[in-house]
Amino acid sequence: MDTTYRDRAEAGATLADRLGSLANRSDVIVLGLVRGGVPVAAAVAERLAAPLDVLVVRKLGVPMAPELAFGAVGPGGVRVLNEEIAERLEPDEVEEVVRAETAELRRREERYRGGRPPLRLDDRIAVVVDDGLATGATARAAVGVARKLGARRVVVAVPVGAPESYDLLARTADEVVCPLRPAEFGAVSRYYEDFHEVSDDEVVAALTGSG
Repeated sequence: MDTTYRDRAEAGATLADRLGSLANRSDVIVLGLVRGGVPVAAAVAERLAAPLDVLVVRKLGVPMAPELAFGAVGPGGVRVLNEEIAERLEPDEVEEVVRAETAELRRREERYRGGRPPLRLDDRIAVVVDDGLATGATARAAVGVARKLGARRVVVAVPVGAPESYDLLARTADEVVCPLRPAEFGAVSRYYEDFHEVSDDEVVAALTGSG
């Protein structure tokens, strides 16, 4: 039987226990990846006594194979490209995908940030949190975005992940905290009793402390 978390809050508490060295530090910020990562990040931030924010990242998918990412866009016009893949595409194809994903990113930023100032990570330790690591593409993109936003150190914390995705991410992030790395991974949902789809309202509530 798979080891499971009761819900995202319990998973966040488990992660916080592994991140104890970062507690009560003024240079630490916890960033939830929307949407499922935000409730996990909220529990981490509370236990570490660190500020909580949201990191909106949109993968840039190859037009004929959207699951294959050639890069990502993040807040403040940040763009991270995988040149090996991007250079195989026509410039107008790249720009069309960038335009579409940037528009969606802005919509989500407006919804989730609620008028709060733009995200700044200058000289901070960014703890990027998600609810699980399947392919790891979003998490790897988030690391690149966090670095471009000025983070001094990027730690990725996920409750469960596929071993091969963990290994890839470990080459990108400064540190990866992932308590469960089952050999027969399957899907993230297998490791939660409650894995409901997180709503926009839940994200906003977590970020404003009204949840």
